[in-house]
Amino acid sequence: MSIPEKHSFQAEIQQLLDIVIHSLYTDREIFVRELISNAADACEKLRFLQASGQAIVDPDAPLLIQVKTDEKEGTVRFIDSGIGMSREDLVENLGTIAHSGTKAFLKGLAEEKRADAKLIGQFGVGFYAAFMVAEQVTVESRPHQPDGVACRWVSQGTTGYELEASSRPQRGTEIALKLKSDAATYAQESTLEAIIRRYSAFVPIPIELNGKRLNTVQALWTRNRSEIKEDEYNEFYQFLGHDHQPALLRLHFTADAPLAIQSLLFVPQTNFESMGLGRMESEVNLYCRKVLIQSKAKHLFPDWLRFLRGVVDSEDLPLNISRETMQDSSLMQRLNKALTGRFLKMLEETAEKDPETYRKFYGEYSRFLKEGVVTDAAHKQGLGKLLRYESSALDAGVHTSLADYVKRMPADQKEIYCLLATSRESGLSSPFYEVFAARKFEVLLLQDPWDEFVVEHLDRFDDKPLRLAEKADLDLSDKPSSGLSDEQAGALARWMKETLGEKVNEVRLSKRLLDSPVLAVDSNKYMTASMRRMLRSAKRDAGGLEASKSDFEFNPAHVLLAQLDALRQKDAALAGKVAEQLFDNARIAAGLLEDPREMLKRSNQLLTELLAAKQA
Repeated sequence: MSIPEKHSFQAEIQQLLDIVIHSLYTDREIFVRELISNAADACEKLRFLQASGQAIVDPDAPLLIQVKTDEKEGTVRFIDSGIGMSREDLVENLGTIAHSGTKAFLKGLAEEKRADAKLIGQFGVGFYAAFMVAEQVTVESRPHQPDGVACRWVSQGTTGYELEASSRPQRGTEIALKLKSDAATYAQESTLEAIIRRYSAFVPIPIELNGKRLNTVQALWTRNRSEIKEDEYNEFYQFLGHDHQPALLRLHFTADAPLAIQSLLFVPQTNFESMGLGRMESEVNLYCRKVLIQSKAKHLFPDWLRFLRGVVDSEDLPLNISRETMQDSSLMQRLNKALTGRFLKMLEETAEKDPETYRKFYGEYSRFLKEGVVTDAAHKQGLGKLLRYESSALDAGVHTSLADYVKRMPADQKEIYCLLATSRESGLSSPFYEVFAARKFEVLLLQDPWDEFVVEHLDRFDDKPLRLAEKADLDLSDKPSSGLSDEQAGALARWMKETLGEKVNEVRLSKRLLDSPVLAVDSNKYMTASMRRMLRSAKRDAGGLEASKSDFEFNPAHVLLAQLDALRQKDAALAGKVAEQLFDNARIAAGLLEDPREMLKRSNQLLTELLAAKQA
């Protein structure tokens, strides 16, 4: 039996160990991922050597990663049948750092806890994560050459290590950890299984835990789409998304430039936020060469795409040395832009080629698209193409895109008109719709409170301004001239302004009413009734908004206004009540009346006076 040789760590290795053990990794379980990743790399290297025709010991031995636990002894072992290491490899890879720029690298690492991606693996940093949980690490390895000699490396992770010959007959490497007392949980099979399934489920080399195969699901995103069956996609989605239903939409996307990306994304059948289950979180996991880098990766997609589930794998990721956080935020932004753009393109293609599926998607996820218009300036025009609305020109229940609306616009129409309404029926009976019906201008019927903010933020589509109907500057050039004369209408407007007083901002003749007698509009040109309701609701606990002050328009051709003008000259008090009632009626129709109690009291008084007059 040989006598172990004692070696001291290089000073740089000692610094590295101290950083790894005490500050580099935020989660101790990462050591499992790192050791399995190293084992997978060793197996892939052997596969390459075999393919190149090099002589390999035990060439028929299968490539395999084994993890074995002994809870009683407090040990866990990682065994691979990969390329293996010689004595010189163990000294160079685990005991020294013989590359240029080492000290500068370690200095920067210690100060900033960051590292260049190109250095990862060159220093075996992942291996040293084992010392976070182990009081002693033993590495036994036999190199792949037929005449290779096995060697054992042992260290407590303090000042040095021991080397001695080994009788290990198998090719590959075994790393045995004697766990610290506060890390005993990592010797439990259930704990190791959960960690391996989380981080290493798609490693291409078979992984066995105490003889049980764990990674049985293939990394479908790396395979050619033409080779994958629908059942395989469904199985993968159910494994990844924990959803018993098949996905509604799927995007299998591969790109080489400007970034190397392999992705497989799914849209669930159901919007779980709409079920009252709280705000969803991104379920897209970030991988690098099939190894999990970040679960539920943040910033990979904009927040409005949080309903997506799937995988993104990129070899271009410059990670910090722990692989736990991204170093290059600009690259993440490029990934975000490329992936989001491709997903939007897929939605466009679906809307064109499979409108029924897109209709289902829009029914579930339209709120997310609208949220994107409001919050994501970079993609709002692309999202605008995906919006769908009912229209005054189409049958009930039929939705149109903004692009199709623009195609139907007559030559003299310069804006896209939108009408906020609680229903199609209320929209088409609104006083605000009359001018559009008369001029035969199509109006989009917006029935979601979010739509007002969508119109405001989208602003234009296909170089056409979007305009809310109540803020549109349209008139009826062929409006009937019967009714009050200009002089009578002007006098009535001045009287109503004096009668309504501070309740009203301005009283004016309307150029857009045809059948309705009056309408009210918020005097703030940037505010609508719908927006005011939403803001009032949001600020209720903070004292609410200042009460709205409305502009009041009346139709001088309407018989009711002619009768009011006659009444004010006979019974000014009663006419004043009627004017107030007309104003409140208009505010109710516009959604601007905040407190109806005074209006209801006045309405009852008017009914009482009317019945008394009839009985007299």
